[in-house]
Amino acid sequence: MKVDRWCLKINFSVRRGHSLNLRSVVVEVCPLSLLGGGKYIMTKFKFSVGPWNVHEGADAFGPEVRKSIAFEKKVAKFKEVGFDAVQFHDDDAVPDMNSLTDAQIRTKAKAVRKILDKNGMAAEFVAPRLWMDPRTADGGFTSNSKEDREFAMWRSYRSIDIANELGCDKIVLWLAREGTLCAESKSAVEGIKRLIESIDKMLEYDKKIKILIEPKPNEPIDRSFCGTIGHVMGMSAATVDPSRVGGLLESAHAILAGLDPANEISFGLAFGKLWGVHLNDQNGMKYDQDKAFGVENLRQAFNQIRVLVENNYGSKGEYIGLDVKAMRTQKDDVSYRHLENSLKIAKMLEEKAGRFDYAYQRECIEKRDYEALEMYVMELLMKG
Repeated sequence: MKVDRWCLKINFSVRRGHSLNLRSVVVEVCPLSLLGGGKYIMTKFKFSVGPWNVHEGADAFGPEVRKSIAFEKKVAKFKEVGFDAVQFHDDDAVPDMNSLTDAQIRTKAKAVRKILDKNGMAAEFVAPRLWMDPRTADGGFTSNSKEDREFAMWRSYRSIDIANELGCDKIVLWLAREGTLCAESKSAVEGIKRLIESIDKMLEYDKKIKILIEPKPNEPIDRSFCGTIGHVMGMSAATVDPSRVGGLLESAHAILAGLDPANEISFGLAFGKLWGVHLNDQNGMKYDQDKAFGVENLRQAFNQIRVLVENNYGSKGEYIGLDVKAMRTQKDDVSYRHLENSLKIAKMLEEKAGRFDYAYQRECIEKRDYEALEMYVMELLMKG
């Protein structure tokens, strides 16, 4: 970080009819060159990002529109933008892993660890990518085919091996195809039991690994067996070691379920099992959009940050993941802007959460004047 001239900003926030409360004064220290906002806005959080968050722009209706970027260049740019860690699918770390031996997979993962170390980055988690192989068309852990279920376990064990080589202890399970396309094609009871059995096998394979289940109600599957953070908590409780099974909540997935992301985050925090978040945004209950954080639902985004701040999220090493995708219209030279914007918005909302007036909140609650409280929140968000 290049340090130039520094300034001290003191923000006084006094509402009409109220005297100045010096305890509510917010003091910020920042470089003069970055007063407009940027990666050096002070924060208590650590942030992570995945290599898939910078992609070529292909979608279901159109081809690639940007050039591919080498993994090592992405990692260097992530560090420059202001991220602290990289999220991995197993084949992000070890491409074409299905054709490699277990020993070769470990060797490839060690080479990736060197890239991370070179750039001062950590690995947050590894997630087995079970939804892109023909053998998991009917699901991985819940497939009706015994051979396909065994393949899913092989990928999961290798993901744990990769995580160990990368120096992280978290495996994320996004259960993309664990459910049904045809409701009558599987027994949901049996499917859920198979999920729990699969997680138990992972816990037994490595006594230190932690499993984070990332719920989503649908897409690409029609009916998911694990659609919300509440499902995650129930599944965790049924495993052989619930202390090592928690959740990762993605904003867009909660919205797709018709739920409030801040409440889903709160549910996981209340159980002490929110071990990861993917913050992004979503315009209604459509397909999974992974829009830049806060660009559609600013107040909802603020409350996600606020509840994380209030509950000291990150104090045990947790990261805030920003799982966002660039619009197809972005050119190659601005293909990281969605990440820069999301990081900036998250930090700006963190600063506003730090200015939240809890004394005034209590006053409004005591009077049951929630209209006043709501207007206070809107003014906090809309004013500078």
